[in-house]
Amino acid sequence: MGETTQVIKNEDLLVMSQIYTSADSIDFTIKDLDEMPQPHRVLMVKPSFFDVEYVINPHMKGQIGKVDNMRAKSEWDFLVTGFKELGLDVQILDGEEGLPDMVFCANQSLPYSDGETQKVIMSRMFADQRKKEVAIIEKWFKQQNYEILHLDSENIGAFEGMGDALWHPKKKLLWGGYGFRTSEEAYSEISELLDVPVILLELVDERFYHLDTCMCMLRSDCVMIYPDAFSEKSLEMIYKMFGHVIESSSYEAEKLFSVNAVCPDGKNVMIQQGCTDVNKKLRDAGFSIHEYSTYQFLKSGGSVFCMKLLYW
Repeated sequence: MGETTQVIKNEDLLVMSQIYTSADSIDFTIKDLDEMPQPHRVLMVKPSFFDVEYVINPHMKGQIGKVDNMRAKSEWDFLVTGFKELGLDVQILDGEEGLPDMVFCANQSLPYSDGETQKVIMSRMFADQRKKEVAIIEKWFKQQNYEILHLDSENIGAFEGMGDALWHPKKKLLWGGYGFRTSEEAYSEISELLDVPVILLELVDERFYHLDTCMCMLRSDCVMIYPDAFSEKSLEMIYKMFGHVIESSSYEAEKLFSVNAVCPDGKNVMIQQGCTDVNKKLRDAGFSIHEYSTYQFLKSGGSVFCMKLLYW
């Protein structure tokens, strides 16, 4: 696999960073990549203090104070049960007063495992309202004996963990979204810290402010996307690397967060209720569908994927 397009300086050493920005620059296939174990644990944060208290994405507009807390807790409980029924080890962390969005625990970190060691890169949250969440998740990872890594470059404005950085299923390849919540520059350092290639995807629609709102990893050869959320160059890279691309309609992607689903095992897709069109496409591709109500969380701009963190 050829190395790449960007050189970064670290402690007076020049390091080739494995960053790919166009289909023409990608000089490897998925089969060329090293294997990565499948995560089998799930972290979830209790929605004890979940609410819409401010507006930091378009979905929150007009929703301040409109969360039904009892329904939110019921929706969250049902999702926890769903992960357990699929055989995943679910770990629960208490929410914190004053941090209503901490329940979206995909955003504060990027965990990594090569099968022997576990590391985690901590986020730099874009919005001031969410910055205090990171230290709490970092403390939890220390208790799990993870090696804690931080982005050191002063030019990196923001990085929002697995909201924008998605692992290719079972492969050491990171897909990195940028444009709204994460700085493009963050990925050179991430690539160096973890020694993994990164394919950069530019997001162009503010309604799909995180990569996890418009891209859902299914299997190594299969992905679900909302195509209009990406630049043309980014779409070309997605279609080059995946043999099967399932596209969601605009309505289901925006109103029901259909692409903010999760497929933890390459077979079962956990998704918001009512995504009729995309569910048919998923079933036709051989996946089993498990629908969940996340209507209270949609008011804050998140659904199934945002509400959990897969880790090792």
